[in-house]
Amino acid sequence: MSITSEEVNILIYRYLLESGFLHTAFCFKNESGLLKKQIPHEIIPGALISYIQKGLLYKEMELHTKEDGTEISCTVPVSLLQPHICKIMDEEIMQEAMQDQMPLLKGHNAEVYICAWNPTQPLLASGSADATAIIWNVSSSNTSTNHLVLQHTSLKEKRDVTTIDWNCSGTLLATGSCDGIARIWDEKGDLKLTLSGHNGPIFALKWNKKGDLLLSCGIDQTARVWETSTGDIKQIFEHKSSTLDVDWQNASTFATCSSTIVYIYELGKQKPIKCLQGHKGEINAVKWDFKDRLLASCSDDFTAKIWSLSSDKPVQDFTEHTKEIFAIEWSPSPIRQILASASLDTSIKLWDAEAGTCLFTLTKHTQPVYSVSFSPCGEYLASGSYDKCLHIWSVKDASLIKTFKGKGGIFDVSWNNTGDKIAACLGNSVSIVDFRF
Repeated sequence: MSITSEEVNILIYRYLLESGFLHTAFCFKNESGLLKKQIPHEIIPGALISYIQKGLLYKEMELHTKEDGTEISCTVPVSLLQPHICKIMDEEIMQEAMQDQMPLLKGHNAEVYICAWNPTQPLLASGSADATAIIWNVSSSNTSTNHLVLQHTSLKEKRDVTTIDWNCSGTLLATGSCDGIARIWDEKGDLKLTLSGHNGPIFALKWNKKGDLLLSCGIDQTARVWETSTGDIKQIFEHKSSTLDVDWQNASTFATCSSTIVYIYELGKQKPIKCLQGHKGEINAVKWDFKDRLLASCSDDFTAKIWSLSSDKPVQDFTEHTKEIFAIEWSPSPIRQILASASLDTSIKLWDAEAGTCLFTLTKHTQPVYSVSFSPCGEYLASGSYDKCLHIWSVKDASLIKTFKGKGGIFDVSWNNTGDKIAACLGNSVSIVDFRF
């Protein structure tokens, strides 16, 4: 394995562009000699930070592994800039932290990034960097052996499965991949449709509420709506930069995010019916509330915002995080509109969407938090972090109810619709833990 200075310069240049430092990026491109070079379009956003984080993970493993292969239980995270001094966890605390281990479902052979519960059946889908999705049947006591592997191969090389979504009836699973192809499978694992059109990785896809249309977006600066009965493209929506997330408001209206702008589109109209501007960094996610009235967004500018289609400005602007916000989730509770935000600053915040106030800050994680999921009743919140911990919190008083310890960083968590199981993606595995309270 070798790394050239030109490859490093390209990653730095892309980082400057993605961070909004356009003048600095131009100067760097000129002085580094990249003006005369062909810069690949397939580089995934945030690649430089991703490689640095993985390098830190390797360094952490190197520092905290004894000669006999056992792990040193250090409580101090490895810093990019500071020398590392280990602080050993007390034996009593270590035993408490290790008492609830996460059972593993093995089937993937590379990092698992995403998981989604079937809304009507005891099935869990997961997507991985090994170019597969797996449908796990959790009605059986032997879930590890009772699963279907969905191979994502094409004329191109194998690529990561980046996004998955079940339709509302639970009969079809849509998957998106870095090969630019969306695929639709039935619950038995049979491939029903192959949707080719994106020129590069697909970052997100969502079924509409009727289940007859599929919306996808990707690095090729487009969002596409597909007829799922035929596989034909119904409409293409052009953007000015990569489109990272999408979410339907209803059967014909949806939101997308591209760079620092949230766009609202309506089928049949080529131009957006609304452009919502206010973020100063790349937007990572958009999500409508359960009443389809308010839209939440989160960004690399350390803020989460709430929008209403009756205004061009955010109705709420949450600015208390100190690093990028990676995920947001609305509570399904009909009593109070609560938004959860998960950040690279290792915290989770619960916001009152109507009052615009922070209800609680949840701070037990020690590494970036990548995913949160509310229980169906809205009374509990699950969070997954790179610190290998799955925490379960009470929304009422922010108390930590339960902690499960895994063997790898957790990239996604998902609560099933009956509220008794939580799935987590950690390392090369999937884990399902039971929760009854």
